[in-house]
Order: sequence, then C-alpha cells, then structure tokens
Amino acid sequence: MASESSSSSGAVVTDRRGIPAAQFVEDVRTYLSQLQLDVQSALAFLQERLQQYKLVEMKLLAQQRDLQAKIPDIKKCLDIVATLQAKKEAATGEPLVADFEISEGIYSRARIEETDSVCLWLGANVMLDYSYEEAITLLQKNLDNAKASLEVLVADLQFLRDQVTITQVTIARVYNWDVHQRRVQLAGASVEDS
Repeated sequence: MASESSSSSGAVVTDRRGIPAAQFVEDVRTYLSQLQLDVQSALAFLQERLQQYKLVEMKLLAQQRDLQAKIPDIKKCLDIVATLQAKKEAATGEPLVADFEISEGIYSRARIEETDSVCLWLGANVMLDYSYEEAITLLQKNLDNAKASLEVLVADLQFLRDQVTITQVTIARVYNWDVHQRRVQLAGASVEDS
C-alpha cells in the first residue's frame, strides 16, 4: 500500500495506480511555505484535489458494480456448461429441456440436443464455438480475472477513502490555522490600540 508522510519530514508521498496520495499536514505554516501558497490558494487547491478524489471514487464504484454483476453471470455460464457436459457424459440420448431468459422477465423453453460444443458470447457482436473443456477453461479464467480485478478495486477504493479523509483533515487544519492566525492578529492589534 502507499506510504504517507508529513509535509514537514520531506519524504516522498507515493501513488497507487495513478491516484495521487494526500499529504498529512502536521505543520500548516511549513506546508504553506513549501507550496508557496497563501491560505485561500491552498484551500482552493485542496478542495480541487478533494473533488478529483470524489470523481475517481465514482468511476471506481461504477467499475465495482459492473464486476459484481459480471461475476454471477460468469458463474451461471460455468454451471450451464458443466450441466451440458454432464448430460453428454451421461449419454442418455434424450435432449435437455431448459428454460432460458430471452429478455428481462421473458423466458422460452428449448430442447438442447447432444452436442460436443457450446457457443460463448464474447461481446462486441462476437460469438465463438468452444468445446466444453475449452469453454470451462475460458470461463474459469474470466471468473478468476474478474475476482482479482474486484479485489484490486476494493483495495483502490480503500486507498482512495483514506486519501479523501486525509484531504478533509488537511482542509480543516489549514482553515482552523487561518482562523487562529486571524484571532492572534486581532488580539495583537487590540492590545496595541489599548
């Protein structure tokens, strides 16, 4: 996972898969002087970074939803191919009768004669004919890849949530430091006036 560092230590903050890591700010004055920004510019920069994190989070959540929907479909395809293979190995000679979904909520009954292959829809208007063994191998590989991608996405989302939290804390620290500095200046000005 990415390491985090304080801005005062000078250590390099690492990224995770293109997501920039947020710096935890221990000393606001040092942070502002290193960036050579005033408080308003620093707050604007941090707000912009926070919005970028939120945008990336929305994209990752959409990818996660897609993968979570894809995994059950792949499992269902694996089960169907395994059923067809078992039916063929049983060699009863009877066709397999199955109900399949044509569209959402619309089903049709089909008689599936014994065959040595299945056609898999690969997407982009491409369908290929595979033997049962090849189909199971391909589907299992796709399932493993989808699960691995989902694990990476979950880790990315956790990293991103940590960066959002760090950025929000940094915004609060910079704002509170600015308020404190203004109060000190006002107190100094009122003491001089007295």
